Amino acid sequence: MHRTRKLDLPFVGISRQFIGADQGDVAVSAFLVDAPPGRGAVPHRHPYDTVAFVLEGRGTWTVDGAEREAGPGDILVVKAGEAHHFTNTGNQLLVLIDIHLGPRFEQENLGQG
Repeated sequence: MHRTRKLDLPFVGISRQFIGADQGDVAVSAFLVDAPPGRGAVPHRHPYDTVAFVLEGRGTWTVDGAEREAGPGDILVVKAGEAHHFTNTGNQLLVLIDIHLGPRFEQENLGQG
């Protein structure tokens, strides 16, 4: 069994990064996101599916041009190749776990949201 702690993961932007290839060579990676109000991700896409588990706060996700609001308890599935981004539209921290079905992050940024 491999064990790590959240605080030992690399922090980039608004999230800690669990990179499966570096954490016991597993086939998934995850962003552990703590997005302040108004913050989020720029439009991008991945060559694999992603699943976001919203734990706290509220946000708006745009996937291939369609907007959807989400809050605690919501689970969002973004299929491989779909252009997407999110923004914290609430007034508190947006906390989510964003699972990527790959051992490393692969992301094509598409510009500003």
